[in-house]
Amino acid sequence: MKYYIIAGEASGDLHASNLVRELKKTDSAALFRGWGGALMEKQGVDMVEHYRNTAFMGFLEVAMHLRKIFRLLDHCKKDILSFQPDAVILVDYPGFNLRIAAFTHQQGIPTFYYVSPQVWAWKENRVKNIRRDVDRLYCILPFEQEFYRKWNYEVEYVGHPLLDNLVQTAPDPSFRSRNGLSSRPLVALLPGSRSQEIRNMLPVMGRVASHFPGYEFVVAGLSSVEQQIYDHALEHTPIRVCYDQTYALLQESKAALVTSGTATLEAALFKVPQAVCYRGNPLSYWIGRQLVRVKYISLVNLVMDQEVVRELLQDQMNEKAMIQELGQLLEDGPYRHRLLQQYELLIEKLGGPGASARVAASIQRQLLARPH
Repeated sequence: MKYYIIAGEASGDLHASNLVRELKKTDSAALFRGWGGALMEKQGVDMVEHYRNTAFMGFLEVAMHLRKIFRLLDHCKKDILSFQPDAVILVDYPGFNLRIAAFTHQQGIPTFYYVSPQVWAWKENRVKNIRRDVDRLYCILPFEQEFYRKWNYEVEYVGHPLLDNLVQTAPDPSFRSRNGLSSRPLVALLPGSRSQEIRNMLPVMGRVASHFPGYEFVVAGLSSVEQQIYDHALEHTPIRVCYDQTYALLQESKAALVTSGTATLEAALFKVPQAVCYRGNPLSYWIGRQLVRVKYISLVNLVMDQEVVRELLQDQMNEKAMIQELGQLLEDGPYRHRLLQQYELLIEKLGGPGASARVAASIQRQLLARPH
């Protein structure tokens, strides 16, 4: 089988790479081509475009790059036709992938969508197009299946793929020595995967460190981001960046400051008390708040349907508020203990590992069942 797979950011690259690994277990002759990152490439995907060149965030920023986005879409469509895949697998990244789904549906190519677009948050009417264009949709959050049922659309809930990573991640006893870290307790800084996020978030996170001299602050860096972006954001601070070692860092950390996104769930699954931080373009944020109908931005809070972790957004993401919140998280008292108890409930709610294997089996089952 030939698979064309598209992921547009770091979390999608992770989920897609795990899915490719599972597909190869039962289809050793499989060929993969796609858009994504280093993890997909490591699994043998012939890479067309890296997600660092395709990741745009915020309404204003997307509008400013529309010409480039349409060029990328056109390039992607032509490449799909040239490759002639047996199936197209789309991973999250809805602004781009839903347009590709419409195209592949028109071409009669079996199309699978892994990690449901967050249509429950805004633009619910997109469900009609998804139902028309996608052969099978795989959801990873427990409340999504019920949401789609309201639209008479049967989808598969496969559990969250991050649980697979948790099972596969063994403690790394050499992490501190290998990275030249002290014996002080660690605070992890997870400023996001996009250059724009890091420029916005990391300088403020970095300034908090000087108020906690008994702790070592460490950034979970990505080698896909230019090093000078981290260097500039951390200028005049002693904070180290550990590249491509997020899970090893979380395993060693007592608390974390995390930019909203998949990383909030990763910190929770490693049972690291966290504050969720986000500061974007004011106009983009205002537009988003008018359109998006959710009470929270953190995946932890969305899944639990309550404020488990504190969300410090826009003007609330300031030194004073972050210092106060982090102080409570680091103190071995009721605040920290309550949060850790909520994490246990969250893990129960997300189900067990095996999401990637379930999706791979479903895709192959449906492809084999199609008339040839």
